[in-house]
Amino acid sequence: MSERDPVRTGGCRCGATRFEARGAPRFVGNCHCEDCRRATGAPFSTYAGYKSENVRWSGAPRRIYESSSGVFRGFCGNCGAPLSYQGQKWSGETHLFIGTFDDPRALTPTGEAFAEERLPWARIDGPKAS
Repeated sequence: MSERDPVRTGGCRCGATRFEARGAPRFVGNCHCEDCRRATGAPFSTYAGYKSENVRWSGAPRRIYESSSGVFRGFCGNCGAPLSYQGQKWSGETHLFIGTFDDPRALTPTGEAFAEERLPWARIDGPKAS
């Protein structure tokens, strides 16, 4: 990583827990698994995946919940906002919810995970032209 690599910042709803992600994300994608739906209350989750070494946390420490064996979900212990996913399947990566970035507009999903679990009415058509 160099000083010129992009740095994106974000955090929880109340602002107690903050993060900084350096460099380009390894991927940006939608996850349709049931576990993500239950963790967020949303029909799917959209993540930007970074090498864990490129993510720095500040402020109030995020709380970690092991939602299933080897799957760790980070959230703000103050407001409860979901912040991150880490798991054995993607060892060495931290996946950050794009809705928690201060400016998520440039983080466009390019893939789908667990598409076979997608809710039948959840359509992903991509960005619309204005």
